[in-house]
Amino acid sequence: MSASPVTATPPFINALLGEDQGALLLKLVGGLDTSALHWLSGYTAGLAARAPQASAVPVTPVPVAAPAAPFTIIYGTQTGNSRLLAERLKHQVASAGLTARLFRASDYPVRELAKEKLLCIVISTQGDGDPPDDSRGFCEFILGKRAPRVEGLRYAVLGLGDSSYPRFCEVGRALDVRLAELGASRLLERADCDVDFEPVAKGWLDQAFTLAREALAPQAPVAATVVPMREPAAKASAFSKEAPYTAEVLLNQRITARGALKDVRHVELSLAGSGLEYAPGDALGVWPHNPPELVALFLSELRLDGDAPITRDGRTLPLARWLGDALEITKLNRPFLERHAALSGSAALREVLEPGRADAFRALLAGHQVIDVLRAHKATWDATELVKTLRKLTPRLYSIASSPKRVGEEAHLTVAVVDYTAFDLRHFGAASHHLATRTAGTDPVRVFVEPNERFRLPEDGDRDVLMIGPGTGVAPFRAFVQERAETGAKGRNWLFFGEQHFRTQFLYQTEWQEALKQQTLHRLSLAFSRDRAQKVYVQHRLREAGRDVYAWLEGGAHLYVCGDAQRMAPDVHEALVDIVSTHGGKRREDAHAWLEALREQRRYLRDVY
Repeated sequence: MSASPVTATPPFINALLGEDQGALLLKLVGGLDTSALHWLSGYTAGLAARAPQASAVPVTPVPVAAPAAPFTIIYGTQTGNSRLLAERLKHQVASAGLTARLFRASDYPVRELAKEKLLCIVISTQGDGDPPDDSRGFCEFILGKRAPRVEGLRYAVLGLGDSSYPRFCEVGRALDVRLAELGASRLLERADCDVDFEPVAKGWLDQAFTLAREALAPQAPVAATVVPMREPAAKASAFSKEAPYTAEVLLNQRITARGALKDVRHVELSLAGSGLEYAPGDALGVWPHNPPELVALFLSELRLDGDAPITRDGRTLPLARWLGDALEITKLNRPFLERHAALSGSAALREVLEPGRADAFRALLAGHQVIDVLRAHKATWDATELVKTLRKLTPRLYSIASSPKRVGEEAHLTVAVVDYTAFDLRHFGAASHHLATRTAGTDPVRVFVEPNERFRLPEDGDRDVLMIGPGTGVAPFRAFVQERAETGAKGRNWLFFGEQHFRTQFLYQTEWQEALKQQTLHRLSLAFSRDRAQKVYVQHRLREAGRDVYAWLEGGAHLYVCGDAQRMAPDVHEALVDIVSTHGGKRREDAHAWLEALREQRRYLRDVY
């Protein structure tokens, strides 16, 4: 069979090769039949693969005969860890010449669940048993009555969570059980990952990949090598969570007044030359060091030698270095408590760990640090076992409080310092103490950027924006207001801010006043809870301005909430339900649905912790 003649050079060929080269190409292939064209495509692809400098465009193996989307991977995440693991699994599958499709839970078309044959869900649990904000609709569908029967589905669930909470990995567990109830069969047993997720996740992902490859093997395509007609992606920064950038501290300034109940710092860090880029809404990961005085107290309480060399995971450090730089010694978690209960023989501690004592367990975690348990329930620890039992130190994420369009190669943070006395001891937060004690120009900080695509300003600058951020939850909204000013956005900006006292804890007061003057901030609603006998919080200010709040939302405004997940965020949500019900004339269940629709439209976004 002869090939159809081509008389004009397609624009994309001219764009890629230029007019002269494009004309030569068409002259060469014009008389070739189908077989010759196929041979030529393979020959030129092989030449590209062997070229020593194929720098302009990467050469990529692509399956040419694979069935459409045989393997579906869905992730739900609050901090990005589930996304990273899901992307890793997809890469493994693609590298084997198999096709897979990857969805954030909020983007997955749930109507397709009934057609799935092979499914993997990687999902975190936020706080004490809640799904990530990007997964609420997905979870409600699967756990609800509308979920279809899925007898032909094979699935696997990987849960991420924090064993500091009683309902550890609850969301992954619930989805795993529910899919089995709907008739699906497990491809692989569920695994639950703690904050240090890599040890469990790596083995589970490798096993999931192996089983998926076996399941898809009869359908496996023959891989061909093609050269994609696109420019290579911009070079990413060399710095990441695993390889953080050492940032210089430019400014470390307390922004609460003397005598305030809280020490809140404004910290400015230099990212100059790092290649790190961020957008308003993203977070900066900070790798902390534990307070030296706490390390000394640990060693004294346990009567251990800080210079003793201890090996864990093939790495040998003095015990004091493990406690100071590599292990979690401020936050409690269940595995450590279970081992300490066994070593101490404490009946009281064992009782708190029993099933059904979630409230007591929750209270223990909220009101105690590791040193408190060591002092209250005496035990003899071997240094090697201590190092192997304590959880690895993990980075803390802080919402970035600046727009790069305003500050250039810098990142600003708003940090509430954890520093209090309990049980006759001074207690610290690892990261906040680390940041609060850094001296500008002298003490660097190891950092990386954690993108948060689910907390972005609207692309349309004419849209209005409502921002609710009490306390340090105001940080990303400082970035939002800066960004909107620098880009000339025409939409209005309305900020709800709350704290304890007006005179001592009005964070960024002069900046907000200047923004109001410049009309880059159009409304500012304030709630200071301890300046009067009756406490007033941001949810009260929302209800007071309910008519206007509803009018803004009805008119297309985007709504953002940042801050405490346990009390503030639920209270704010209930206030919004009341507002929509009262001023929108809706029943409460319809008001809930109306807000859920805003969430699905990505007009109601939360960054809560």
